[in-house]
Amino acid sequence: PALSYTWIFNNTTLDVQEDSRRFVSQATGNLYLAKVEPWDVGNYTCAVSSAQAQRRVWGPPTALTLRGDGVMGEYEPKIEVRFPEMSYAAEGSSVRLECFALGK
Repeated sequence: PALSYTWIFNNTTLDVQEDSRRFVSQATGNLYLAKVEPWDVGNYTCAVSSAQAQRRVWGPPTALTLRGDGVMGEYEPKIEVRFPEMSYAAEGSSVRLECFALGK
């Protein structure tokens, strides 16, 4: 059954519009933030909904804090892809593939 993911930020539903800074993967439910800003600090909770089961489940809150020393962890550049082995689509329909570039 199809699942939908919503993120709650400090007890308020986070209206994540796709932009160059924030994205919620509807395939994995992961929240991605690029260039974290001071106003991003707080508690994030993921809520997963299933229309078929008519149920919503909340995960535990995860705190986001900023490092005071300004040091960013070292990440080797990589492309993270989770494409299915085979994708099917009807002619004229849209298909969404998620690909993320990570690194410093």
